[in-house]
Amino acid sequence: MSNVEGQHPATDAPRPSAWAAFRHTAFAVVWTATVVANVGTWMYNAASGWLMTSLEADPLTVSLVQVASSLPMFLFAIPAGALADIVDKRRFLILIEIVLTVFAIASAVLVGLGRMDPVLLLLFTFLLGAGAAFAAPAWQSIVPLLVPKQDLGSAVTSNGVGVNVSRAVGPALGGVVIGTIGIAAPFWINALSNLAVIGALLWWRPVASRNATLPPERLFSAIVIGFRHARYNHDLRATLVRAVAFFFFASAYWALLPLVARSRIAGGPELYGILLGAIGVGAVGGAFALPWVKAALGPDRVVAAGTLGTAVTLVMLGSVTGVELAVLACVIAGMSWIAVLANLNVSVQVSLPDWVRGRGLAMFVTVFFGAMTAGSALWGQIASSFGLPIAHFAAAAGAVLGIAATWRWKLRGSNERDLSPSMHWPTPVLTIEADADQGPVLITVEYRIPTDQRDAFLQAIQALSRQRRRDGAYAWDVFEDTAEPGRFIEVFKVASWLEHLRQHERVTNADRIEQNAIRRFHAASEPRVTHLLAAKFPE
Repeated sequence: MSNVEGQHPATDAPRPSAWAAFRHTAFAVVWTATVVANVGTWMYNAASGWLMTSLEADPLTVSLVQVASSLPMFLFAIPAGALADIVDKRRFLILIEIVLTVFAIASAVLVGLGRMDPVLLLLFTFLLGAGAAFAAPAWQSIVPLLVPKQDLGSAVTSNGVGVNVSRAVGPALGGVVIGTIGIAAPFWINALSNLAVIGALLWWRPVASRNATLPPERLFSAIVIGFRHARYNHDLRATLVRAVAFFFFASAYWALLPLVARSRIAGGPELYGILLGAIGVGAVGGAFALPWVKAALGPDRVVAAGTLGTAVTLVMLGSVTGVELAVLACVIAGMSWIAVLANLNVSVQVSLPDWVRGRGLAMFVTVFFGAMTAGSALWGQIASSFGLPIAHFAAAAGAVLGIAATWRWKLRGSNERDLSPSMHWPTPVLTIEADADQGPVLITVEYRIPTDQRDAFLQAIQALSRQRRRDGAYAWDVFEDTAEPGRFIEVFKVASWLEHLRQHERVTNADRIEQNAIRRFHAASEPRVTHLLAAKFPE
């Protein structure tokens, strides 16, 4: 935080707290419910991975459990993100959680009756993953509704801690339950744990947002605009690049850990649960230190350090022959995982305005699980062909190379840019009847620039290209008058009149600062703006 008059110097400021979000009751209740549900999910994941080693011990087949869990996120997160931006998030989540509970009950029945086979296990893992894929963008996009902006970083970190608390408890508990009650018990516990989330969502009543003045976007159009926003949002793209470089290689230890427990150490389900629990313990411990480490190093160096820690984990698991080394490797893995995941997630959140938050988070989820899916399949195939150690060592080498290859892509770590709507564009003047879907619309902005500032103006106005396209324009350019020096026309196109009205609501305060900087080159008080609507020809 920068110094302002009347404040103590930054060095005297209180240290950041990872737990500030728990001051807000809604966040605490929803967080607790999701931890309970995630404990059940991790029990299911541990049980399904272990069950597959009993049904089919081939490394590629075992790694397909991770693929079946991750692939739906890659396939469905984008439409799910669009839905999260255009429907009521709370009701949407309640519906998805009910469907997930039904799938979980069906899988528990089949396991209890002894009717589960490798194909059915992969199918139910895929279906549960699909439900999670549709819920994930909405879950992440409600975080800013649960806490104020200044506690967003705390909320994101706390959510990561919650996932890892459940990861620490769930697999270990699953291993014990399998050994004492039977393989079907974790499947039933997973089904029942979803009731906690459904109850919390029914209890929560979010503060109503400002009344929408425009109808919701159509699904296909929302998806297209979401992709366009991601393409021209440099901060979001940087985060996605860094995410691929980490998750693709980190997927190796997730996919191959059941085989490390069974084949390299000759352990049972209890040991596999302990190893997964050690990852969770490491993540929770890392979360306590994360605010101070991030304040000292910044997000880019923290992610690099976490990636190096993951490489160390992979080397240790590739060399492991005893339980102690495997547990230590998993603790380091958990600390590294939370360091990277929390910083990437915060970077995504602070890079997105509210109107496209669900879609932007869906891009992150898609990249996350797409990299995990592709990586899991690749490392499983390498392990089948060359052995577990080679797969781990190759992934470790790739993780280290990924740091250097993506270092120029910088992450955001704070809310330094105000992405709230500025609403400073005046309402367009209409003297003709315009249908909402009529288009395209051509918008022109005329500038009069002193000739000695021509080059500086053209260099500055390039930033508007990304800005206009992020907010919905599909074409943009600047034209210079050949007959009148200093006269420039900026033009951009949007698909319809309604889409241009949405642009008015999407412009942020950060955009306004950039626009004002460009308008200072203009010789007159305000540039002249015109709106040209595609004419409807008489029939």
